[in-house]
Amino acid sequence: MSEETLERVYQENLEERIIACLSETRGIPLETAMDVYYHSKLADKIHQGAWGVQYLDFKVLVQILCETEQELFA
Repeated sequence: MSEETLERVYQENLEERIIACLSETRGIPLETAMDVYYHSKLADKIHQGAWGVQYLDFKVLVQILCETEQELFA
């Protein structure tokens, strides 16, 4: 398996964990959590690999998302 493939699989698993944690933490349906995540700046940074943010723990990423992009929950 190539490094690119491994990175993509890791990113997909990370996104799944973020969405599940976001749903549980905020008490929102998974569909809403997906919508919030995929419309966030954090998702863009993870997809771009900006600043290595994709290597942070998913719980930390959920906390960052909740603190920095509160408008997505309105």
